[in-house]
Amino acid sequence: MITLGVNIDHIATIRQARRTTEPDPVAAAVLAELGGADGITAHLREDRRHIQDRDVYLLRQTVSTHLNLEMAATEEMVTLALDLKPDYVTLVPEKREEVTTEGGLDVDGSCDRLTEVVGRLQEAEIPVSLFIDAEAKQIQASAATQAQFIELHTGRYAEATTEIERHQQLEVLRDGCAMARASGLRVNAGHGLTYLNVYPVACIEGMEELNIGHTIIARAALVGIERAVREMKQALHREL
Repeated sequence: MITLGVNIDHIATIRQARRTTEPDPVAAAVLAELGGADGITAHLREDRRHIQDRDVYLLRQTVSTHLNLEMAATEEMVTLALDLKPDYVTLVPEKREEVTTEGGLDVDGSCDRLTEVVGRLQEAEIPVSLFIDAEAKQIQASAATQAQFIELHTGRYAEATTEIERHQQLEVLRDGCAMARASGLRVNAGHGLTYLNVYPVACIEGMEELNIGHTIIARAALVGIERAVREMKQALHREL
């Protein structure tokens, strides 16, 4: 059955807007788990624009499901991950000028470096996922790194403006998932998914977990985190 990872970055974004102590993303993670989250995701960016080092270390101590640390494949972040030992790491591209992650890793163009990073983390018993677009060359390169997971970037599907385009992008995700699984990779997905568009992605055969943040936190601002997470769990199975 498809599971839900809740990304709590935007709780930290609200906190950092005032450089204060609230709202606390660690408390948000607790409430998300009470609402039914199957995992907690946090992206520790190099510029620390939202999640802070303090947050991920407290999350490691308090998360009772699993902690997915999103990070760039830099030496600083690898060293931190080896010390933190999250349940798994998702390597993502990172540009300082972007508002949010804009696309998948170019694994094909940086396979040697990523293979080294994947090897170091997985030797320390930290499974690695690579955030990629559902393209054959990226999937094949991801398998070559020996990463255990990929996370398919669903942004193009989420941003489709017509039903035809949405269907085409959904087929791309289906084909990518099938190719990845045939290559021995486990498959997650995320980016831009909402209560209204999540169900078709949740139905893709072989998909294991969807990582969702912004829409849940936006809903939580109105109804609270526990209810927002429960409603997303229902949306995954079209029970709303």
